[in-house]
Amino acid sequence: MFNFEVNIGDSIVYLLSLPKIQAMEGKKVSESFTIMNELVLPNDTNTFGNLMGGRLMYWMDIAAGIAAGRHCNTPSMTASVDNLSFKNPIKLGNVVHIEAKVCRAFNTSMEIHIKVWGEDLLHQYKYESNEAFFTFVALDPNGKPRKVPELIPETEDEKKLFDGALRRRQIRLILAGKMKPDDANELKALFIKE
Repeated sequence: MFNFEVNIGDSIVYLLSLPKIQAMEGKKVSESFTIMNELVLPNDTNTFGNLMGGRLMYWMDIAAGIAAGRHCNTPSMTASVDNLSFKNPIKLGNVVHIEAKVCRAFNTSMEIHIKVWGEDLLHQYKYESNEAFFTFVALDPNGKPRKVPELIPETEDEKKLFDGALRRRQIRLILAGKMKPDDANELKALFIKE
């Protein structure tokens, strides 16, 4: 057991007696699966009556953080967000339905896939709204990156996201200047046949 301190603004929150993870056993994607629902209220909308993108990103970040926490059983932080696409606006009075799941675990980081739907309660239908990939890094009690459990994909969809995550990671690393394009073997394999 150990104590963990988290600074939130001017407050310090102490999380006591978090269990140490002795063995790094793999976890199924379903163990991280998170569903979050929010009602779009007037304070959440822009002048067109649509949910503001920043508010949606805030909710998506919370859902991704919960999924990451379920996978690694330790506090984690957002490292990056990529491929956030806005397909359809969500209107005032509609429900936001967010689904998050870890799609790949690397050494200390996890890629989380987020899908968002709007739900019109009055007309009783759901529609796709957004999709994104978030990267979270697991932290130890000193705020340093720590190892995360492996991920076990089971369904075809989970395996597809799992396989694509390595290529998405290589793109992120290249764009951040942390990897040379020549070292991105998964990406090169898509374009170069030997």
